[in-house]
Amino acid sequence: MEKIAELAELIDRHTGTDGSFDTALPRVGIIRSSARTEPIHTLYEPSCCIVAQGRKRAVIGDRVHVYDAAHYLVVGVDLPVIGAVVEASANRPYLCLRLQLDRSLLAEMLPEVRGRLPESPAAGVSVTTPELIDAAARMLRLLDTPDDAEVLAPLVEREILYRLIRGPQGALLRQIANGESRLSQIGRAIDFVRKNFSEPFAIEHLASVAGMSASSFYEHFKTVMAMSPLQFRTQLRLQEARRLMVTEGLSAAEAGFRVGYDSPSQFSRDYVRVHNVPPRRDIERLRASAG
Repeated sequence: MEKIAELAELIDRHTGTDGSFDTALPRVGIIRSSARTEPIHTLYEPSCCIVAQGRKRAVIGDRVHVYDAAHYLVVGVDLPVIGAVVEASANRPYLCLRLQLDRSLLAEMLPEVRGRLPESPAAGVSVTTPELIDAAARMLRLLDTPDDAEVLAPLVEREILYRLIRGPQGALLRQIANGESRLSQIGRAIDFVRKNFSEPFAIEHLASVAGMSASSFYEHFKTVMAMSPLQFRTQLRLQEARRLMVTEGLSAAEAGFRVGYDSPSQFSRDYVRVHNVPPRRDIERLRASAG
């Protein structure tokens, strides 16, 4: 309990206000929220989230992951997520450390990883151990001693990764490290979709990018991502359209066209299916809550 309290104090002190912040430590970010939040569509990069206080829900495709001070989340590829802080208050804010996962570092730590590995979903939640909390607290403690951080932060990062590799999410970490794993193959297709989501493309082309047959690719994509390739593209399109309407003031028709929709009615149907409200009403609500 002492270490989790220390980790919470460090995150709270180094944020000071609500938001998501990068730190002076490579790949280390910290997050604070003093209230529960509405579900937000965002993109999670490969990372580990270690919560010191509060609770968050992440919906990925048809899977729901809840993580808190007793459970950490690992994400292995870029994933569209509907995230919401579900437990937080002014007195006990949601506090989280996020470590971006470096594939090259994992590969360096796991030189023996070769060949096919057991396939697993691209994200998972597991019980947080005292050793993992201790390493996370020591990592953030280095923010108070920057002269030590250059030498010690890489060592603590390796320890955190070691704890993750030895834990229940070890298979996922090994897949990230192995450039020829199914996860890495699917990751190549994900990267292509992220860069070309506004353009039409065929499943066969995505399969060739991944180095798989079309039928095998579709099956493995759904297993890993909990959604189909077209559902993934739709999620990316709608996230960007929402951003364009909020930040650039585009109309629904303009935003839909910008992200690749030929039909405003199809854009609205997809938007309602994902966000449960029409585009205009959703944006008005977002602007009102921000104001």
